[in-house]
Amino acid sequence: MTIDFKQDILAPVAQDFATMDTFINEGITSKVALVMAVSKHVVEAGGKRMRPIMCLLAAKACGAEDLERQRKLAAIIEMLHTATLVHDDVVDESGLRRGRPTANATWDNQTAVLVGDFLIARAFDLLVNLKNFDLLKDFSSGTCEIAEGEVLQLQSQHRPDTTEDTYLKIIHGKTSRLFELATEGAAILASTEQYRQPLRDYAGHFGNAFQIVDDVLDYISDAETLGKNIGDDLMEGKPTLPLIAAMKMTEQGSDAYKIVHKSIATGGTDQLEQVIEIVKTSGALDYCMQRAKQETDAAIQSLQALPQSVYRDALENLAKLALDRIQ
Repeated sequence: MTIDFKQDILAPVAQDFATMDTFINEGITSKVALVMAVSKHVVEAGGKRMRPIMCLLAAKACGAEDLERQRKLAAIIEMLHTATLVHDDVVDESGLRRGRPTANATWDNQTAVLVGDFLIARAFDLLVNLKNFDLLKDFSSGTCEIAEGEVLQLQSQHRPDTTEDTYLKIIHGKTSRLFELATEGAAILASTEQYRQPLRDYAGHFGNAFQIVDDVLDYISDAETLGKNIGDDLMEGKPTLPLIAAMKMTEQGSDAYKIVHKSIATGGTDQLEQVIEIVKTSGALDYCMQRAKQETDAAIQSLQALPQSVYRDALENLAKLALDRIQ
């Protein structure tokens, strides 16, 4: 069955999503014109807004009827996500995001960092208004973990000895943790304690699968589809799972092993074509796809703790659609 994003995922919460989208634009209001301009640039870059959609679907799956607070939470999550992307682009010196120039490329690093800071501060300003201490505590610790994931990734750059376990810790912080905040936060606001852990587990596995697929696409997609330049991860010397698996699946000391090892250690894309070929022929891509499917299956299994509903079905479809990007 082909999953249609609008019909099979967004439709059950489409009205709440539209209201939430308006709240995002209201939330980035600033007295400083430059802050407004940069914020609008990065927010309007779009994307599918999976995290806020996941938050709204999780709230409905918990049985919540009035989503006024969850709509605000969904907008807050998107602001936090946007802030992390702005900072990430500065760290990675990226010039392209979602198919358009990044904030740091359009303005400069200083402006991008400060506007990213503004978005985080504004998100927490709005979060306080929800008047839920458990939620505030969860987001405070979660945001720290997101930052730690980014630092851990920075430490791992140009390190060919990075293990799969370290990679999973990195992607949990930089990717999966915000998905967890989206779903668990929805359960907190719905006062459904019994669904907090299952929804957090779902989002954690989903985030892992999503990032693994993203890292695979860096070697099999194109810039237009991907929304960023092919080989960006290799350029930065990031030991993502395709490279970790390729090194594990080639004989140590072989030419293929040396090429991947050197590419991680030095960065750059001088040997990009050779690395892509090694990743494809070594079995690394098959391994990555298998791991992504395992994470997706675990995410779907976690949802079984929730009552059957169109909202739970939509969350399941979202997990399947993320995996379908490499099918």
